[in-house]
Amino acid sequence: MKLGHRPDTFYTEEATRTVISDVPSDLTIRINDVTYLLHKYPLLPKSGLLQRLVSESDDRSSSVALDLHDIPGGEEAFELCAKFCYGITINLSARNFVSAFCAAKFLRMTEAVEKGNLIMKLEAFLSSCILEGWKDSILTLQNTEKVYEWSENLGIVRRCIESIVDKILTPPTKVTWSYTYTRPGYGKRRHQSSVPEDWWTEDVSFLDIDIFRCIVAAVKPTNMLQPQLIGEALHVYASRWLPEITESRPNECSTSQEQDSPVRKQKILETIVGLIPADKGSVSIKFLLRLIRIANFLEVSPVTKAELVRLSGVQLEEATLSDLLLPARSPNDQTSTDIDLVTMVLESFLRQWRRQTPVDESQLLISIQKIGKLTDSYLQVVAKDANMPVQKVASLAETLPGIARPRHDDLYMAINIYLKEHPELSKTEKKQLCRVLDCQKLSPEVRAHAVRNERLPLRTVVQVLFFEQEKGNYISNKNHTSRELGTAGVLENLRKSDDKLQLRPTRNGKGKGNQR
Repeated sequence: MKLGHRPDTFYTEEATRTVISDVPSDLTIRINDVTYLLHKYPLLPKSGLLQRLVSESDDRSSSVALDLHDIPGGEEAFELCAKFCYGITINLSARNFVSAFCAAKFLRMTEAVEKGNLIMKLEAFLSSCILEGWKDSILTLQNTEKVYEWSENLGIVRRCIESIVDKILTPPTKVTWSYTYTRPGYGKRRHQSSVPEDWWTEDVSFLDIDIFRCIVAAVKPTNMLQPQLIGEALHVYASRWLPEITESRPNECSTSQEQDSPVRKQKILETIVGLIPADKGSVSIKFLLRLIRIANFLEVSPVTKAELVRLSGVQLEEATLSDLLLPARSPNDQTSTDIDLVTMVLESFLRQWRRQTPVDESQLLISIQKIGKLTDSYLQVVAKDANMPVQKVASLAETLPGIARPRHDDLYMAINIYLKEHPELSKTEKKQLCRVLDCQKLSPEVRAHAVRNERLPLRTVVQVLFFEQEKGNYISNKNHTSRELGTAGVLENLRKSDDKLQLRPTRNGKGKGNQR
């Protein structure tokens, strides 16, 4: 919006701003390190504050000096208001609206002071332009950060949030305004003119975490958006402000030390966790696991970390092997992957799995066996880590209940890999690693390998041999018993046949022996 028609006559000389005029300056205003040499006649009729301050001034001379160091928006906002008073052309946009509005309120440039004053024009600009647009509302909220308390008290924050929420809840087919959307491959689909359901997530991710929280908190209770859309907004926000969560997306907005501070990131993480919808699958297990990793670095509250572990346990079935292969917590940790995190999440899964009501026991069995296979696959990978302690591997292997592994072939493979990569293990450590192995759950091919495996502790090899022998004896006895039962049956049939012959009645009614 453009106001005024006169050319700009402000100029700077050292740290002083002056207006080109034939009339000498009679009003000096100091704001921070800038001094303005201005005139009473254009400013006082439009500013209730300046009228009062000049009237209360002890300076009885024609020239008055005032200090306005606490004006919101500083010298730039004041200069916009001063130029309006002089009738100099000013261009208002979403970038400078907030500071101009707050400064005008501070200077009391109201209709009661003079008709057609600046505040009225700014109110009209807010209603007719800023709140009607999508990106202007976003940009206006971004510019409230420096004068947030003023912006909140004046209702700018609330009105912009309400406008944004209304647009987010608009069906995608009715979205007609421009928005930022840079998902891979989306540019190729733009010709289809289809608006993606998560069109709004990227733009709101530029906002401060408190404003973002207000927007999400206002959207969630309406139940007009799927929980996955809320989850996507959380993921996009975390990707922008917590750069550790993704390697492909740089932290574009974190430019100041304040924005990069651990305290601020801690607040962002805790807020995001508090906003995750209760619906299972609203966010991915990969996202949750990476949040836990960041939580370890930022030392967030135990409540936040416990909630992340719980949510990850709920969705552990959805995880893939690559999801679990998270880097170690800190550079001081010599291991390549964070096995402690996986163990913690697995324990959470098991606690919740045991509490489930067995409506369908087969589903519970499928669930735990799926986790068992995933865990053993993970163990096979971490077993290759030369710095992975045997205690951690054994502890993770033993966390699963026996029902999770109908076969121990995958577990045996993980143990064999670890023994191969760690030849320096003591006998005690080998026993600790192998004590979870159940030889009876090994396939014949794996048992044959285990018998010849010199890396296994002798006790395990003996157990395999003993089971093989027991099984061989059982099969032999079973076959022998079957043969005996077969012979006895034949003899019994023959005996019964003989009895029938001996007891067959003769013609005179008396039984007699078999006669040839």
